[in-house]
Amino acid sequence: MLKENLIREKVAQAKSLLKYFNIDCWMTVTRESGLNGDPILPYLLPGDVTWLTVIMLFKNGNDAVIAGEYDIASVDELGVYRNVIGYKESLKSVFQEILKNENPRTIALNYSEDSEICDGLTHGLYIKMKNYLRELGFESRIISSEPIISAIRERKTKSEIKLIKKAIIEAERIFDEVRDFIKPGVSEIEIADFVRSKVKERNFTTAWDERICPSVFTGPETAEAHYKPTGRKVERGHVLNMDFGVKIDGYCSDLQRTFYVLEEGETSPPEEVIRGFNTIIRIIDESRKALKPGVKGIEVDTIARQILKENGYDEFPHALGHQVGRFAHDGTALLGPAWEKYGDRPFKELMPGMVFTIEPRLKVENRGVITIEEMVLIAENGAEWLSHPQKQIHIIRRIPIRDKID
Repeated sequence: MLKENLIREKVAQAKSLLKYFNIDCWMTVTRESGLNGDPILPYLLPGDVTWLTVIMLFKNGNDAVIAGEYDIASVDELGVYRNVIGYKESLKSVFQEILKNENPRTIALNYSEDSEICDGLTHGLYIKMKNYLRELGFESRIISSEPIISAIRERKTKSEIKLIKKAIIEAERIFDEVRDFIKPGVSEIEIADFVRSKVKERNFTTAWDERICPSVFTGPETAEAHYKPTGRKVERGHVLNMDFGVKIDGYCSDLQRTFYVLEEGETSPPEEVIRGFNTIIRIIDESRKALKPGVKGIEVDTIARQILKENGYDEFPHALGHQVGRFAHDGTALLGPAWEKYGDRPFKELMPGMVFTIEPRLKVENRGVITIEEMVLIAENGAEWLSHPQKQIHIIRRIPIRDKID
């Protein structure tokens, strides 16, 4: 029931976005979606389709789904679409008849040159649909549906925000539990296995590939990100960071936390670790304050890099933050620099309903990497915390395994 209610919310949102972007018709075209489905499909249908299927939403409020006769029952029972039409041999004639009657000036197809989440239309299907439209004289009306698909994924409904908050709370609970497990002598793999065991106990899944979720890095000279935990053991004087999130009911959290393992005789981290940690906290706080509707992601990313520079640190080799939703990386707007690999994403204006991470990082020589990743929601007047921000470095005081006395 949860899935169906979310689809109803998102289809209603899509219809309002057609008016917002002044797009007459948005079409999502797919086939055998279990093998090669469009990323937008879970927002529109309750399951996979087998035959060629076209979902058509019009700015005037009309809509139609044309699908194979064995796929229409599950679409029809949603009660979302006015016209659910099944076919046996070909959908071409029905498809063209609907378009002739509606006569849309713009026809947005589900492709994009720059965004993987908006580029679900295969090249072969693009050619097929282009030929169908050419026969109607509508070929010149084709545009990319990237604006509307981006907005649907980016602008979260109340139900979506509720699910994301749930995923955040559960990830934070597991972070609290792993604090008591970390100690000198324990390996990155053992820490990751502990976290994964807690995920499975709760019948959740990790927010991304379990092989690298959680990612655990202890001490200096590590891969730093996007790499599997190793047999490297926690040592005193190490900074340890962990990147972790869970997926619940289809929605993700994505958080990072930093720990410090006390040296013998230490009661607090050394000055260089505290200084680095406080710099990260300042970046996150100042970035959150700058996050407002209408601001561009590059503007916020620039603030973060300036603070790093002022404090003598090298800039991090990635964007300051990304969007989160059904995937840990989900959405086209980005808090990032004007680097070629990011295309125009850093220049998109932020909108209410967007959920972002803020995740700066810096290196402390001979100690490790300090990084925190928080999650925020863009609201009408600014950004609200979704996660409970880490304000103090997590201190590990426990004695090493090898020093335990039976």
